[in-house]
Amino acid sequence: MGFINSIITSISDLLYQPWCVPLILLLGGIFLTIRFKFIQIRMFPECFKVIMDKPKTENGISSFGALMISTASRVGTGNIIGVAGAICIGGPGAVFWMWVTAILGGALAFAESTLAQIFKKRNPDGSSYGGPAFYMQDKLKCRPLGIVFSILIIITYAIGFNMLASYNVQASFENFSFYNANITPFVIGGILAVLFAVCVIGGAKRLSKVTGILVPLMGVLYILVSVVVLFINYKNIPSMFSLIFKDAFNIKAIFGGFTGSCLMYGIKRGLYSNEAGMGSAPNAAATADTSHPAKQGLVQMLSVFLDTLLVCTCTAFMCLSSGIPFASYANKEAMYVQDSLSNTLGAFGPIFIAVALSLFAFTTLIGNYAYCEGCLKFIFKRSLGKKAMLIFVLGATALVFVGAIASAGIVWGFAELTQALMVIVNVPVIIILSKYPVRCLQDYCKQRKEGKNPVFRAKDIGINEELDFWQ
Repeated sequence: MGFINSIITSISDLLYQPWCVPLILLLGGIFLTIRFKFIQIRMFPECFKVIMDKPKTENGISSFGALMISTASRVGTGNIIGVAGAICIGGPGAVFWMWVTAILGGALAFAESTLAQIFKKRNPDGSSYGGPAFYMQDKLKCRPLGIVFSILIIITYAIGFNMLASYNVQASFENFSFYNANITPFVIGGILAVLFAVCVIGGAKRLSKVTGILVPLMGVLYILVSVVVLFINYKNIPSMFSLIFKDAFNIKAIFGGFTGSCLMYGIKRGLYSNEAGMGSAPNAAATADTSHPAKQGLVQMLSVFLDTLLVCTCTAFMCLSSGIPFASYANKEAMYVQDSLSNTLGAFGPIFIAVALSLFAFTTLIGNYAYCEGCLKFIFKRSLGKKAMLIFVLGATALVFVGAIASAGIVWGFAELTQALMVIVNVPVIIILSKYPVRCLQDYCKQRKEGKNPVFRAKDIGINEELDFWQ
C-alpha cells in the first residue's frame, strides 16, 4: 500500500506543478471570463431568475432538479474535510485561492454546461441526456476522446470521490468514545453502502427527488450554524481575515515548495469541491428541460458559487474564527473541524459535524453515481443491459464500503490525481468549442433586452447540422 501511495503521490505532484493543472485552470478561467465579458459579475442576478424555470415536458427534469444533482456531487465532504485539510496543510491563505478558483471557475462551469445543453441527446420518452463525451464526439468528431473522458469520470467518481466520501464520514467519528478502529469503519462503510445501493437502483428521477430535499436542507442548516459560530467568535474575525490574506500573498511560502503551498492546496481542494472545468456537472446540466441552454449554464455557474463562496467559506470561517491552532492537525482534518466547533459550541459541535458529513457524503455518493451511469451508457452506446448495470451498481457499492476502511493517503491522492486528468482533457476542449457558448450567451442577452423569455434555436448561432433539440 505504501508503494502504491508513493506512485500516486509522485504522479499527482507532477500534474499539480504550476505549468500543468494550475496553469490550465487559471488561464482557461481568465480566457473565458474575458470572452464572456465577466459573466460572473454581470449575470449573477440573472442566475436567481432562471433557477426556478419549470420543465417543458412531463418527463423532463427541471433546472432546479439538475442543479440539485450537480450540487449533490459538489457540496460534499470536500466542503468540510477538504477545506480543513487545505488550511492545516497549505495554510489559511488556501481559502483565498479557493475563492479565486471558484470565481474563475464560474466561467468554465457556464461554458461546459451550456455546451452540454446545446448538444444534448433525446431519450425515447422525450427527456434528455448528454455531457462532455457527447460534444467531444459530435463537435470534435473524436469518439475515442469521449470514451477516454467517460472512463476518467467513472474512475474519478465511482472509485476516487466515492471512496473518499465514505472515508471522510468514518473519520468524523474518531473523536467519539465509542469509536473502535477495528470495528467502526466497517460498520459505517456497511451502512453507507446499503443506503447507497437502495437509492441508486431507483434511477435518475429518484436521485433528483432525494437530492432536491436533502441538499437545500443540509446546506441551510450548515450555513445557520456557521453564522452562530461567527457571531460568538466575532472578536476573532479581524485576525481571521488577516491570517487569510497575509498567508495568501506570502510569495516565499507559495513558491518555496509549490506542491505543498496555500496556492496549490487552494486550487486542489477548490477544484475537488466545486468541480468547475472537470466536466462532471455538464452531465447533470444536459438532463434539464429548459427553453435556452444559457439558462442552465447560469444555473451551474451559481452552483459553483454556492459550493465554494458560501459553503466552503462557512467551514473556513468556523475553523479560523475559533482560534484553534491548525498546524498540529495535518492529516486529522475532521478532528480539526470538530475541535473548532467544540471550542465554540461545546459537545454539540462534534455531533453536528458528524451528522453534516454523513448527509453531505450521502448526497455526494448518489450524485456521483448519476455521472457514472451516464458515462457507461455513452461507452456502450446506450445498450448496456440490466444485468450489466446491476453488476456496476454492486461494484460501486463495494467501493463505498472499501473507502471507509482504506487509508487517508491513498484515497486523497487517488481523487486528486484523477480529477487533474479530467481537467487536462476537458478544459482544452471547452476552449476550442467556446464560440458556441459565447454566441449562445449573446443570443440569450439579446432576447432578454427585447423583454422576451429567451427561446433557443440552433440556427440562430450558426449551427446548421441536425441536433436532437433546438431545431
